[in-house]
Amino acid sequence: MVLSTQGILRRVLPPFSLLVISACGGGGGGSSNPPVVAPPPPPPPPAVNVNITDPVLTVADNFPVSPGDTLNLVWSDEFDGAQLDPEVWFFESGDGSQYGIPGWGNNELEWYLPDSAELSNGLLVMTARRESQNGKNFTSSRINTRDRFAFRYGRIEARIRLPGGQGLWPAFWLLPQDDIYGSWAASGEIDVMEAVNAAASGGNTVYGTLHYGGEWPANDSSGSQYQVSTDVTTEFHDYALEWDETEMRWYVDGVLYAMQNSWYSSSAAFPAPFDQTFYVLFNVAVGGNFPGSPNASTAFPVTMEVDYVRVYSGDP
Repeated sequence: MVLSTQGILRRVLPPFSLLVISACGGGGGGSSNPPVVAPPPPPPPPAVNVNITDPVLTVADNFPVSPGDTLNLVWSDEFDGAQLDPEVWFFESGDGSQYGIPGWGNNELEWYLPDSAELSNGLLVMTARRESQNGKNFTSSRINTRDRFAFRYGRIEARIRLPGGQGLWPAFWLLPQDDIYGSWAASGEIDVMEAVNAAASGGNTVYGTLHYGGEWPANDSSGSQYQVSTDVTTEFHDYALEWDETEMRWYVDGVLYAMQNSWYSSSAAFPAPFDQTFYVLFNVAVGGNFPGSPNASTAFPVTMEVDYVRVYSGDP
């Protein structure tokens, strides 16, 4: 992680059972067989990604980015350590029921496991598997910087290789650190990049979307899509968002493909809700309303790989 000073606010095993086998035969003789002791079950593998209970929030209140600006790096994770830092990342578990949104509000089919995200060869590797867990048929990964790092304005970018297959829904996105204007989506959501069913039918389409308006179901959204020129599942591409007070711009490999300067919140005047700080998320969902379910052609396990994520401020 890189951070500058510019714009920074501040088991005990259970007792094993003892089974003694005795013989009651003629003459009242006892057995010479030794007691049979059931072995204890093997311990579970140690968890690697463990959340901390006292994270410190760092906020980068950036200058907007204008054409020709010098970009000033204020925060990054290059994913070149031995393991993910819990001071930076929160490792999500479950299916969203803990937040009152089972299926994460989208009828998704996965159960998130903290250790489904790992660092390998300088990459963040997030793996989705076809395996049973707590009533779900798939496991996957979702991590975020909530209560650890949030920012407002500037530029965010990540270099990513996407997972491919029917029913897969990888995303790089932002949610509000504080729901100032109310619950989703009154306080907003910024999708830097989403993809569904990548390469399942030869497609390389990615989406950039804003969610805003009122609290669900009075929410609204607007966005655009872009056909990446080469295979998003075999090659890395750079996905970026530039966020100003009254405009947002989406890029793939430096190509501007979408711009928005009109949105609203039911609780405050424009430019709400996108005048507050947001945190960073990566996840690979399986199934759900957007992509539909995996089918027999979907090969598991499958991974999303992230080379880096970086946040920049513009010129003062």
